[in-house]
Amino acid sequence: MTELPIGKLIKNFGHLLGLRTVAGQAGIERVINTSDTYRPGMALMGFVELFTVDQLQILGNTEMEYLRNQSPSDRKRALEILYQFEIPCIVITGRGRMIPELKALAEEYGVPLLRSEFETARFNHLFHFYLDDVFAPQVTLHGTLVDVHGIGLLFKGRSAIGKSEVGLDLVERGHRLVADDAVNITRKSQGILVGTSSELLRDHMEIRGIGIMDIKKMFGVRGTRRQKRIEVVVQLVDWEETMSYERVGIEDKTVIVLGVELPEVTIPLFPGKNITVIVEAIAMDYLLRIEGHYAARELDKRLIESMNKKS
Repeated sequence: MTELPIGKLIKNFGHLLGLRTVAGQAGIERVINTSDTYRPGMALMGFVELFTVDQLQILGNTEMEYLRNQSPSDRKRALEILYQFEIPCIVITGRGRMIPELKALAEEYGVPLLRSEFETARFNHLFHFYLDDVFAPQVTLHGTLVDVHGIGLLFKGRSAIGKSEVGLDLVERGHRLVADDAVNITRKSQGILVGTSSELLRDHMEIRGIGIMDIKKMFGVRGTRRQKRIEVVVQLVDWEETMSYERVGIEDKTVIVLGVELPEVTIPLFPGKNITVIVEAIAMDYLLRIEGHYAARELDKRLIESMNKKS
């Protein structure tokens, strides 16, 4: 699980979120592990059964106005309900008047007290926009990712089966390399998987027998791209006479990556097989499926209708 210290949050994103530290500098090493935030209005009134303590706590206009309307002793009592828990930090949004008890308790308990110049809705939007990627589930897979006709194809298979060679051939035909050897995959919102290359390997390929090649310098900017949504997994396998391979394609095969179900196509390899053309056909067939055209199912439907007419 990714953890982000409050100090690093302020350093890396403070200027984007309009944040500044007000008090509680001693707790700057406390961490958050999610881009979700919590507004502890009910907790301030004593209801803590559903209090989510591990999220960034936001005190907006509603919570601050409630506290201002309390007597100093009641205000302190309400705030101590929050501070008794191991909360990562408190952020006050907007430009309203500061409450002195907030600062005093932040120093006493060592909880960072931050202030944002933005209103709550705007701050929440920006917080998710910048932090969602930081906490998004990630995995690195061995393979090659290529943008083929606008479809992100992730090639997988045993080492030295020819994933990079297929990728190189596709680039030569006008498609774009995203990552080779190690594909960093991030699950975005709504179950979208996005693949990228590491900074070290970006735009490069390893071709056995030749070595490392700089694809961007060889093919220009059209030959590579920084990231691409992964839409189909292409599994390259060695041809085996005893194996039964898909011939019709009525039933879809899928594979799970980071909890997301992706279509999977298995291609058996043998000498002389034109893999590049087959791969381009996979991408174009996927485009047709997006529009609702399934060739195998449509053919099967016509065959059944023809058989019914003859019977």
